[in-house]
Amino acid sequence: MVADAVDVLGVADGQAFGARVDVVIDELHEAVDDVYGAGGHDPDALVLRLLSLALTTAEERSVELRILDHRREIDPHWFLRARQVGYVAYADRFAGTLRGVIDRLDHLDELGITYLHLMPLLRPREGENDGGYAVADYGAVDPRLGTMADLEALAGELHDRDMALCIDLVVNHTAAEHPWARAARAGDPTHRRYYRIFPDRTEPDQYEATMREVFPEMAPGSFTHVEGLGWVWTTFREWQWDLDYENPDVLASMCAVMGDLANRGVDVFRLDAVPFLWKQKGTDCENLPQAHRIVQILRNVLRVSAPGTICKAEAIVSPDELVQYLGGHEPEVRECELAYHNQLMVMLWSSLAARDARLMTRSLERMRRPPDGTGWVTYVRCHDDIGWAVSDEDAAAVGWNGFEHRAFLNRYYSGEHPGSWAQGVKFQENPVTLDARISGTTAALCGIDQARERQDPVALGASIRRFLLLHAVIIGWGGSIPVLYMGDEIALANDRSFADDPEHADDNRWIHRPPMDWEAAARRHDAGSVEGRVYAGLREQIQARRDLPVMRAGGTTTAQWTGHPSVFAWRRTHPRHLPFLGLAAFSDEPTSVPLPVATDAGLHDPVPVLASDGDVRIDDGRIHLPAWGWVWLSD
Repeated sequence: MVADAVDVLGVADGQAFGARVDVVIDELHEAVDDVYGAGGHDPDALVLRLLSLALTTAEERSVELRILDHRREIDPHWFLRARQVGYVAYADRFAGTLRGVIDRLDHLDELGITYLHLMPLLRPREGENDGGYAVADYGAVDPRLGTMADLEALAGELHDRDMALCIDLVVNHTAAEHPWARAARAGDPTHRRYYRIFPDRTEPDQYEATMREVFPEMAPGSFTHVEGLGWVWTTFREWQWDLDYENPDVLASMCAVMGDLANRGVDVFRLDAVPFLWKQKGTDCENLPQAHRIVQILRNVLRVSAPGTICKAEAIVSPDELVQYLGGHEPEVRECELAYHNQLMVMLWSSLAARDARLMTRSLERMRRPPDGTGWVTYVRCHDDIGWAVSDEDAAAVGWNGFEHRAFLNRYYSGEHPGSWAQGVKFQENPVTLDARISGTTAALCGIDQARERQDPVALGASIRRFLLLHAVIIGWGGSIPVLYMGDEIALANDRSFADDPEHADDNRWIHRPPMDWEAAARRHDAGSVEGRVYAGLREQIQARRDLPVMRAGGTTTAQWTGHPSVFAWRRTHPRHLPFLGLAAFSDEPTSVPLPVATDAGLHDPVPVLASDGDVRIDDGRIHLPAWGWVWLSD
């Protein structure tokens, strides 16, 4: 393999390719053998096939991207620097097209963004497409957004600004209109084996006996009958066909897809729906060991071919299972570099409504730390709804009933609870179990929308403080990439016009996916406007984070009890930098905690690095915080 690589890539790049193969080969062989060894396949031949694909990708990689690879191999934790802050947007809603995004990059630069995640942009099926997650062609951009050449131009412009590009890659399923699915429907036996297709309901019934329905209202069941074909596995919607990774051709095809997109300039792959990659009777068909093995294989092949790229797992699972997508197995095995810290997001909203941080402290305190060289994506909200991942065990530990607390959160954030300032809406409410999730922009859920409608300056001030408190936690978490959702930097309101769009009317998550309001963005420098107050607060947090080396990779972030039920504390330690302590007061009233909270975190002479507006002070042996106040402390 090294000789072939030298012939193809030249001596320097060929030897580097061989060195990367040496690093991953044992893990790659082990994973391939685990998944395919007992299925009548030749693991050695499959490994060779995958490495040949990797060599083809490496050969086709541009000089500019090879240089970027070398830089990032020298600095393998480049994505976890203190300067890394992300921004998530739908390209069309942000700027119309990919070329339009290029024209708007100054806006992101000014804010301090270094990582741009564009929501699904590969060509989707016509009509309903789950917001772009029903991909009809991995090799083409949605024509409404532009072309592959436009994507390459955007990636190049981002790299010139030292920004990274993240895109969604749907690895669990394709659209029913994808060429692989069309070939299967036409009777091609090769591509029929790309999907899980059954002649009758016998096996589907056996599988469904132990599985949950992901969208019981929109898409009940996990199988769809396709005339002339049979029962096709469709976990999400009837036009999203699950791929069958028991077939190594599917694995090889996805490796080729990832290699091609990496060569277009993609830096980060958000691997969509990875918990569902493997199916097995008698299980819930989620988070199975083989699913992790598939991700490990995809990732290791990419490490060889395009080492400047990384992967982010889209795995909204329990905290105990989440860290495994970062390689937190026994023993550790390299998997994705990033995963979403869903638990932190949920607990922020829980604490905000309850004015109580004990559940947050309890649940985060017991989470396993991510393996070295990996980190979290921390966020206040994303494109999706908020599901209340509150375990009954954690709730009971602080004297609460889990079911009742989840019901309270749904009532509070939908505005049904007396005194609520939130204007969210319930998503996928189940009338039998009373389970639901919440849709809404950050501004709507924090109370900004309501305060603006009522023209109440006092309520508006409190709601902006809540807004910035949430971001102070996710931006100050450390060892992570904090991400802002498009429009949150100017406190965009709920977009209730989504109901007028036939493509979106049956999915109220579009209420929190409003088009970017560039007229509102123009007010971001007006200190008296809502946009200006929010923008200035976020920009101040982002700039302060850059100056805190303790935020970079190599440290540990943990939750810490404060002795006050409404005050959450998190400490960040690093072997080479001064310790850090963050305090956030989830309270309508001023609060204080004893100074030993800081000394317990390793701060002997704590001083504020950054703090919320208001009376944040240290005196009389206590740290004082105003209502909805927060502070970052260092030594």
